[in-house]
Amino acid sequence: MNLHDFYYDLPQELIAQDPLEDRSSSRLLVVDRKTGELKHDIFKNITDYLHPGDCLVINDTKVIPARLFGTRQDTGAMVEILLLTRKSDTDWECIVKPGKKCRTGHKFFFGDALMEGEIIDVLEDGNRIIRFTFDGIFEEILDQLGQMPLPPYITHQLKDKNRYQTVYAKHDGSAAAPTAGLHFTKELLSEIESRGINIARVTLHVGLGTFRPVKEENILDHKMHSEYYIVTQEAADTINQTKKNGGRIICVGTTSTRTLESAAKEDGTLDASSGWTDIFIYPGYQFKITDCLITNFHLPESTLVMLVSAFSSREIILNAYQEAIKERYRFFSFGDAMFLTEL
Repeated sequence: MNLHDFYYDLPQELIAQDPLEDRSSSRLLVVDRKTGELKHDIFKNITDYLHPGDCLVINDTKVIPARLFGTRQDTGAMVEILLLTRKSDTDWECIVKPGKKCRTGHKFFFGDALMEGEIIDVLEDGNRIIRFTFDGIFEEILDQLGQMPLPPYITHQLKDKNRYQTVYAKHDGSAAAPTAGLHFTKELLSEIESRGINIARVTLHVGLGTFRPVKEENILDHKMHSEYYIVTQEAADTINQTKKNGGRIICVGTTSTRTLESAAKEDGTLDASSGWTDIFIYPGYQFKITDCLITNFHLPESTLVMLVSAFSSREIILNAYQEAIKERYRFFSFGDAMFLTEL
């Protein structure tokens, strides 16, 4: 399979720059993943497509304000630092921009020396390990100094940090939001539960590798980034019981899907587990546990387009995307949603 097989042409003006005032009023393109039949709807009507006894699986990771601006101690030059993965209480793997001249031993100041950082290692891929020194609680200082790490295709300033956060975000650790979940309100989730639909919470801390472009022409040569996931005993029990009772597992987003498919056994059941996953799902993959998928519209030639193509087919997905473009749907993180099911 070639990279260009997953290309589509998107007009720039369809890239959503701002979230809608009402999360659940975004549009919903319902796609029969087997036949390609399409139906246009509004996200708040997702309840019409869920059945009592189904299980909605949500990713309760929380985006941290992982974008820091500091100054180099030696030159006074401005640097941008993006926190990727926490290595210890004080050490983080980071992207440093501009990074070429930033070497081991270089130090930075943040927020009038409210916090300092020192590069203690330079990794093969160019990322740095930075050791931070500070007085107090790191998360509180980060909340004061950091900005939300919005994707590169969003150029507008985000007025409210919480709009790049799901309403059920709980566990700090993501450098990007699990964006399919941004459409849910607390009221909509309450309505879903009142209809007899289970909700299972899993955690996958989304890394910035999500936005890293695939550069190899043969997609099988692409190396996925690793992300940390947690499936609790409670979530495993809820999902297993749903399967046993004949209900469907409906994943909210590609992150929930990758979590379940990483943790699932060959028989389609789950054990409680946690660890790092670099699962790469592309056409030909046999899904073990996911029955339906709620997802946003993804970048051309991205691993996420490959995942949704695996869940349906490349032809059906690209046709659905063309319909969304024709109907002026909003694309990417703050955009509209798609529900892949069987109508």
